[in-house]
Amino acid sequence: MSTAEETAGGEAQPWGEVTPDAARRLLLAAVEAFAERGYHATTTRDIAGRAGMSPAALYIHYKTKEELLHRISRIGHEKAVEILRTAARAEGGPAERLADAVSSFVRWHAGGRTTARVVQYELDSLGPEARAEIVGLRRQVDAEVRGIIEEGVRSGEFDVDDVPGTTLAVLSLCIDVARWFNVHGPRTPEQVGALYADLVLRMVGAREAAPAQR
Repeated sequence: MSTAEETAGGEAQPWGEVTPDAARRLLLAAVEAFAERGYHATTTRDIAGRAGMSPAALYIHYKTKEELLHRISRIGHEKAVEILRTAARAEGGPAERLADAVSSFVRWHAGGRTTARVVQYELDSLGPEARAEIVGLRRQVDAEVRGIIEEGVRSGEFDVDDVPGTTLAVLSLCIDVARWFNVHGPRTPEQVGALYADLVLRMVGAREAAPAQR
């Protein structure tokens, strides 16, 4: 399994929606190259070589290097929205759902750290149109977490004066895991997820800590 096919919280990230197989191989190669060298330092020849293909073969499936980054970013952000939306709409009170959202989001960033680094930190490499689409998905990510926090404030479970600022802090905490997490380190993605869920509940002043169940 390549680093771009890592698992997050036991869930495989096979990029199965990318077809045919050659297009998927190129995308996996691009993820690894972008994570290792950065978008601007990576050439189409680098990507094709990692996929065991010729540079000419790449253009059959992707017109430009930016198209590859755009597809990686879109799929990754759609997954992020799905993770947080599932937690936000689950049963349970705000504290339980916020803990679940944070734990799941952290596990995704830790277990799929190579992909997550590209998804989260290469936004400015996209052109205006592609960037606007990804920014829209990021707003959905923000809205899911903000909605849970707002509900907790309304119900009296959370003590938060600045909901937008706190939402940004929570998301930044989760996303940064992709930057530092080491698969050979002392903690598993699940352990980091549980730790961060507890930290976030303390951040919002939750009356009762509700450990994530997923």
